[in-house]
Amino acid sequence: MDGMHDIGGREGFGLIDVNESEDPFHAPWEARVFGIIRAFTRASDWNIDWFRHCRELIEPVDYLTRGYYDQWLMTYAAMMINSGMVTVEELATGRSSMPLAGFPAPMPPSAVASAKRAMTSYQREATAEPQFAVGQTVRTVSRGHSGHTRLPAYVRGRYGMIESYHGFHVLPDANASLMPRAEPLYTVAFDHAELWPEVPALRGFVCLDLWESYFEPR
Repeated sequence: MDGMHDIGGREGFGLIDVNESEDPFHAPWEARVFGIIRAFTRASDWNIDWFRHCRELIEPVDYLTRGYYDQWLMTYAAMMINSGMVTVEELATGRSSMPLAGFPAPMPPSAVASAKRAMTSYQREATAEPQFAVGQTVRTVSRGHSGHTRLPAYVRGRYGMIESYHGFHVLPDANASLMPRAEPLYTVAFDHAELWPEVPALRGFVCLDLWESYFEPR
């Protein structure tokens, strides 16, 4: 979707601070939020793309002024309310008013080690031949849509060259709507001159992993 999160390539936001501290947390509460979120029981209608979509719905002022884990806290609060796990009053008071029915028990401490090693794979068996090949020039679609997408606004309607093909992977746009399907996934290189022709001295490429439906049909 076209939201405040998608500011790549836009002017007016200043330079990126490449010297920012690499500490994962800037305050103890951030580490606590991260730990709680990683450990608590998830609703069946949650996945990583649904989380990203909900985070993208944060109001622009809040998105730009709240820290990373503060955004996480807002997003998970909204997701819990949407899934019926808590009420607004329960979040405001910090007290549960009724048992949580229909959800599995919280993760026991004995399961933490294996959960930390577990990784979810989004690669799927191929169901068709890919439409595009390595070395081929492709043009991305120029349209956006109201849901989640991994196609940044600054590359829409632009030409790039396919650098590599990665097989079929779950399409985030569909996964965020709980209707997952897999599509061919490619790495595409975009020349800086194609993306920002107004800066003729700019040299180099931007490489993005993009799904097949992000390209105009050939």
